[in-house]
Amino acid sequence: MKFLRFYDPKEGARLGCLVDGQVTDVTVKYGSLAAWLQSSQGRVQAAIEELAACLADCPTVGSFNDLESPAGGGLSQLLAPVDIQEVWAAGVTYTRSRQARQQEAVDGGDIYGRVYAAERPELFFKSLGEKVVGHRHAVGIRADAAWSVPEPELALVLNPAMEVVGMTIGNDMSSRDIEGANPLYLPQAKVYTASCALGPAIALQPLTGWPQVTIDLRIERQGEEVFSGKTDTSLIHRSLEELVSYLGRSARFANGAVLLTGTGIVPPVSFHLQAQDRITIAIDGIGELVNEVRVV
Repeated sequence: MKFLRFYDPKEGARLGCLVDGQVTDVTVKYGSLAAWLQSSQGRVQAAIEELAACLADCPTVGSFNDLESPAGGGLSQLLAPVDIQEVWAAGVTYTRSRQARQQEAVDGGDIYGRVYAAERPELFFKSLGEKVVGHRHAVGIRADAAWSVPEPELALVLNPAMEVVGMTIGNDMSSRDIEGANPLYLPQAKVYTASCALGPAIALQPLTGWPQVTIDLRIERQGEEVFSGKTDTSLIHRSLEELVSYLGRSARFANGAVLLTGTGIVPPVSFHLQAQDRITIAIDGIGELVNEVRVV
C-alpha cells in the first residue's frame, strides 16, 4: 500500500491511498499527511493497518494512471507526497559521491574525504514541503550555474518520533560547479526554486535497516537517452539508524520529516542538464519519479 497526495480541481489538495493501481481518497479520515504521521508515533505498523482497514469506507477516485497528467490544465493530478514536512538530505554517503565531490572541488576536495570517514554524517536542509516538486512536474536548474545534475536518492519518510514509516523517490538537484567552487556555497548549489522532487508516492513500510533496492537513473534529451546509471542501497556507507539518529539530535519535527539518503549515481564531468531534458528515477517497490527540466 502506498500513500500519495493529489489535486482535485473542485476540492483542492487531497490525501489518497494506492492499492492495486486504484486510488482511494482518505482525506475525510485523516485530513493531512502530517496528521497521519503524528498518529503513527510508537505504532507504525498498527497505523498502517488502520489505514488499510478504512479504505472500504472511503471513495475510490480512479486509477493511478488517471492522475499522471502533466502539471497544469485544471485536471486531477499527483502532488508531491509531502505537505508541511521539512526535507533534509545526507551527503557523501556513497563512495562514488565522495569521489565525484573530490574531483569537482577546486581545492582538491579534502573536506569530502574527511566527512566520508568522520563519525558525524553530513546533513543539510533541502526544502520545505510546500516547495517540493511532484511527479510529472518540472524541476529546476539554476540560470547562473554551468554544471547542473540530478541526484537520484532513496528518501525516508519519518514521523515525529523519528520512526521510518516508508520510503519514496527523491531527486536532490545540484549545481556542481557552485559547490565545487567552495563547499560553503552548498546552500546555493542545493536550495533554490524547484530543486527538490519527491514521488510519486510513499511506499508504507516500517524500516530499521536499509531495504535492498536498486536505484536507476535515465536522462533523455529530445527523445534520446543521453545518460543512464544504476546503484543500490547496499553501497550506502552509513547505516539507516545512524543517519536518522543524527537528524533527530537537538531537532524536533512536529509534522514528521523526509530524509534524502545520498546518491551513488553521478554523471560525468562532461554532462550538464538542459531545459526540457526528461529525468526518470526508478526504485524497486516504489515506482518511477519523472520530471522535465526548466531554467529558474
